[in-house]
Amino acid sequence: MAIKNKKGEKTSIYETMNILWKKVYEEFKKYLSTNILFLTYLITSVIIGFLLRLTTSTSLYHIKPLICDLIIVAIVGAFGYLIKPKHQFKYFFLLNIFYTALCIINSIYYKFYAGYISISQISTLSMFGKVSDSVTSRLKPIYFIYLISPIIMLIVHHFLSKKNYYFNVGRYEKGKQMFLRTVVVSFALLLMTAITLTKTEASRIVKLWNRDYVVNKFGIYMYTINDFVQSIYPTISPMFGYEEAKVAFDNYYYNNKNNKQKNNYTNIFEGKNVLFIHAESIQSFLIGLEVNGIEITPNLNKLAKESLYFTRFYPQVSIGTSSDTEFTLSTGILPSSSGTVFINFYNRKYETMQNAFRSKGYYTFAAHANAAGYWNRETMYQTLGYDDFYAKDSYIVPDDMESEDIIGLGLSDKSFYKQLIPILKEVKNNHEKFMGTIISLSNHSPFKDLDKYGDIDFSVTVKRDTKELDEEGNPIYEEVEDPYLENTEIGDYLKSAHYADEAYGMLLEMLEEENLLDNTVIVLYGDHEAKLGRKNLEYLYNYDLETGKMKTKDDPTYVNLDDYNYDLLKNTPLIIYSKDDKVNKEISSTMGMWDVYPTIANMFNLNYRYPLGHDIFSKNEKIVVFPNGDVITDKVYLSTAKEDYIVLTNDKIDNEYMANYINKLKEYSEQTLDVSKAIIVHNLIEKEEKEK
Repeated sequence: MAIKNKKGEKTSIYETMNILWKKVYEEFKKYLSTNILFLTYLITSVIIGFLLRLTTSTSLYHIKPLICDLIIVAIVGAFGYLIKPKHQFKYFFLLNIFYTALCIINSIYYKFYAGYISISQISTLSMFGKVSDSVTSRLKPIYFIYLISPIIMLIVHHFLSKKNYYFNVGRYEKGKQMFLRTVVVSFALLLMTAITLTKTEASRIVKLWNRDYVVNKFGIYMYTINDFVQSIYPTISPMFGYEEAKVAFDNYYYNNKNNKQKNNYTNIFEGKNVLFIHAESIQSFLIGLEVNGIEITPNLNKLAKESLYFTRFYPQVSIGTSSDTEFTLSTGILPSSSGTVFINFYNRKYETMQNAFRSKGYYTFAAHANAAGYWNRETMYQTLGYDDFYAKDSYIVPDDMESEDIIGLGLSDKSFYKQLIPILKEVKNNHEKFMGTIISLSNHSPFKDLDKYGDIDFSVTVKRDTKELDEEGNPIYEEVEDPYLENTEIGDYLKSAHYADEAYGMLLEMLEEENLLDNTVIVLYGDHEAKLGRKNLEYLYNYDLETGKMKTKDDPTYVNLDDYNYDLLKNTPLIIYSKDDKVNKEISSTMGMWDVYPTIANMFNLNYRYPLGHDIFSKNEKIVVFPNGDVITDKVYLSTAKEDYIVLTNDKIDNEYMANYINKLKEYSEQTLDVSKAIIVHNLIEKEEKEK
C-alpha cells in the first residue's frame, strides 16, 4: 500500500511514518530549545513538591500527585507566555520563589505539627509569636533543600542571558498560541485525573478533613489551592449548603438520640463542685515512667492510683490544638477543620457543659495565666458559658524573664497556682457550687527553661564491653559516662513534665490545706500530645545504654514505633478524683475528648442533647473519630490517610465481619464530621431551638 505525498509521489507507510516521526522530533527539539526557561521552572517546581512529600509523607510511589503538581504549575506558568520573553524570567522566578517558600514552611510546620499548614491559620498568626521558639529551635538545614529550585533557575537564567536566548526567542515566539496550548494540555490532564477519582478521593479533596491524605494523593499545590477555597469558607459558607447540612443534622439526631443509660456512676457526684485541670502537653506514656531511677510524674502516678484513670484517652484536635480541646470537651462535638472555632466561629450557639452546670445553679469560671485575648478566649469563654475568666491581669507577673516565676510562655505554674488559691477561696465563700477550669502553661514547647525545671540529671554511668579479653580470656569492661537523654529534646520534655508534675502536686496539697478538696471533684486531662516527633520517642524507647547505639529490629526488646504505634502513643491521661468518694479504677476502654461531657453529665446529673460522644460507662461502642477522619475503637485503628487499619485486639475476627465493620466506621466518621461542621458553620443548634 502506498500514500501520495504533496508532490503526488507515492510513498510507503514506512516512509510516511518516518517522515512524520522526523517532523515530530524536529518540533520537539525546537520546543525544548525555545522553552528552556519554562521547562526549568516546571521541572524544578515539581521536584521540590516531590521532595516535600519525600521528607514528610509515607506515600511516595503515587503518580497522581506528580501529575497534579505538573498540572497546577503548568497552568499558572502558562500566563508567563503572555509576557515578553525578556521579562518572563521575573514571572517564573517569583512563582518559583513562592513554591519554594511554600515547601519550606510546610516542611518546618510538618516537623512541629505532623501536618500541612493552612491559609486559615493567618487569622491565628498573632498566637505564633508566643510559641515561635518551639519552631525555630527545631530548624535544620534539610528544611531548606528546596532552595535548590530558585538557585537552578538563577543559574539557567544566567546561562541563557549569555547566549542571547531571550532576544532570539522573542523574534518568533507566539505567546498567545503557547499560552493556549499549555492550558489546553494541562486541562486535558486535569480532566483525565478527575475522571479517575474514586468516590472517597473526591469526598476527601472537597471536605479536606485529612490534609495528609490530600497532599499524598494530589500534591502540595493542589492542596494549597483547595485549602485557600476552604479557608474563605468560614466567611461564605453560611450562604451555601444549608439544606444539605440541615438534613445531615436532622438525620443524625433523629436516629441517635442521647438517651441516658443508668450505670454504677450515674449521679455519683451530683451537687459536688468540680475543678477541671487542663494539663498542657502531658502524655500518657509519662505515667509510671522512670528514667535513670527518676520517677518523671510521681504526683500524677499517685493520683491515677487513687482515681478513675482512663488509659486510652485521646484528644481530638485540629489546627487549634489547646483551644480545640477546650471546645470539644465543652461541647462534645469535633473542632473545625477550616480555621478554628475560637477564632472563626466564636459567635455561634453551642450546647455546653458550662451552661449545663449553670442551669444547676453552679458558678462557672476559667483561670489561666496567659493574656485574656490569646486564642480569643475572653470572647469565646462567654460563648461557652463561663461567668468569669481570671486571666493574666489577675496575677502578679514579673517583667524580668529571668525570674524564677517565669517559665516558657509566661507565669510559672507554681507561681500561678499559689496566686490562684486566694481566688478559689473567694469563689468557694461566695458561691454554693462552682465549676472551674484551671489551665496550666509551663509544660509548653520548646521546653528550654532547663535551669528552672529542677535538678535532674539523665546522664548515666554504664559498663561497656571493650571487645578485649583479659589474661584469663574474660571480656574486659570499662565504665563510661553516657549523657543518654541530656541535651536532647525528649530529655528536656521529661524535665519540663517533671516540673509540671511537681506543680500539680503542690496545687493538690494547697487545695487540701484550704479545704477546697472537700465536696469537690478533680478532673485532670492532657490537652494534646507534646509534638515531639517519632525520633524522640525512638531515642527514649530504643537507645541501648550497654552499647551506646540504637537497637535494631532484631533486638527482642526493640519497641516498634511505626506510623500506627506512634499515633497510638499520642494519648493523654484523663483522671477523675474525689477525696470523699473513692472511685479508684483503671478504665482501658477507648475514649475521646468528645466523651467527657456525656460522662461528666452522667456523674453530675446534667442534661444534654447534642454531644456526639457518649458516656464512657454506657453500653455504646467506644469510638473515637479524629478531625482528619481517622478512627480508633477497642478493636481497630483506622487510618484514612493510609486507607488501611490495624487490629488492636487478640480476638479472632471474621474477614467479612471486619470488612463490614470498617465500612461502618468510615460512614460513622464521615457522618459525625458532617454533623459537627453543620453545627459550627450553620449555627444549627440556635436555629433548632428557635424552631421549637
